[in-house]
Amino acid sequence: MSASAVFILDVKGKPLISRNYKGDVAMSEIDHFMPLLMQREEEGALTPLLSHGRVHFLWIKYSNLYLVATTLKNANASLVYSFLYKIVEVFSEYFKELEEESIRDNFVIVYELLDELMDFGFPQTTDSKILQEYITQQGNKLETGKSRVPPTVTNAVSWRSEGIKYKKNEVFIDVIESVNLLVSLHTSAPPSLQPRARRGSPMLVNRLPHHQCLHPQVNANGSVLLSEIVGSIKLKVFLSGMPELRLGLNDRVLFELTGRSKNKSVELEDVKFHQCVRLSRFDNDRTISFIPPDGDFELMSYRLSTQVKPLIWIESVIEKFSHSRVEIMVKAKGQFKKQSVANSVEISVPVPSDADSPRFKTSVGSAKYVPEKNTVIWSIKSFPGGKEYLMRAHFGLPSVEKEEVEGRPPIGVKFEIPYFTVSGIQVRYMKIIEKSGYQALPWVRYITQSGDYQLRTS
Repeated sequence: MSASAVFILDVKGKPLISRNYKGDVAMSEIDHFMPLLMQREEEGALTPLLSHGRVHFLWIKYSNLYLVATTLKNANASLVYSFLYKIVEVFSEYFKELEEESIRDNFVIVYELLDELMDFGFPQTTDSKILQEYITQQGNKLETGKSRVPPTVTNAVSWRSEGIKYKKNEVFIDVIESVNLLVSLHTSAPPSLQPRARRGSPMLVNRLPHHQCLHPQVNANGSVLLSEIVGSIKLKVFLSGMPELRLGLNDRVLFELTGRSKNKSVELEDVKFHQCVRLSRFDNDRTISFIPPDGDFELMSYRLSTQVKPLIWIESVIEKFSHSRVEIMVKAKGQFKKQSVANSVEISVPVPSDADSPRFKTSVGSAKYVPEKNTVIWSIKSFPGGKEYLMRAHFGLPSVEKEEVEGRPPIGVKFEIPYFTVSGIQVRYMKIIEKSGYQALPWVRYITQSGDYQLRTS
């Protein structure tokens, strides 16, 4: 990786803490970082990598902090950024919130962690559960002749300690998929929803999205700018000893290799694994084989650019009357199977910034006005598939219309559908092999939720 030093700066660019790993870059070089950043920001050409002479700054911003790595070499940039995000993850698990105050309050521990996370510019122990075995917030008491560093650090399996025991051996598997949808809709589209007998101009009409591509798909109602599924398989492991686990999915590549039918398989893209997975085994025969960390961790993440119709379909009409009032009517329809139920549904509908005197009528759930966000939030606790609901909102407007035309923010939708995956991914099996031969129970749960789910007018 060849990172020379790591700095944590406050929002003004002042170093809070730093660690020089190689000594080949002067620590005073960090003084050039903030001026470079501000210059690029003013020019509208801000990049995640900035250079001053032969020194390169690779940086990320988190909360009110800048994390910056410096290097003279043509380093592996993706590895450097992964390491900076790993610092964020480890510090967040130690201090709950990573911010300027938590850094100032924990200087000693931060220095210890920076020493263990990297050595001479190369990442070392980055698993917070292992680090917490010997770097604690209560301080460390060393006994003469005894090492405080657990043997796990020098083991081949550095993410799991030996000697773990449970009375009941179980594995909980969560398959979580987030649907990202971004549609740009034409305001000239014909209305598909009329309040009562009046003719209104449509605000948003949601139609079937297409998968993400270089040239957006276009239909009568607008363009699909983004449609994708981002998935994650998370495990909660309560297993004794040092077990080996093998996870089987309905992976299309695997089905092709074994000559099985591809009808019920899914094609995984951008697959990313936890360090415990044997990548060579996966490359050879698509077997996901691993010795798991203890407790919670994300085993893998993936993406699918498969065609899928919107799970919750929104139509909306807005009407203004003599610049004195505005009426908004929203229809929401569950376009998923009837056996499933979407929970905690929130539909955020934008309203004019000068609106007042709100009145609502809903066929289900409740609506409330959030004036600081110029939004109506329609909340539906339980939304079965195939059902259709309506919400009407009435607002007063000032008698004098604003001269400037306001940009219309998107409608946003939040939801969570348990026992369901939109991609059709399935856990086919989970084999647990341990030398003592105990029996263990794997439990699987599927959840689909909204990611960045927006519908915008052009």
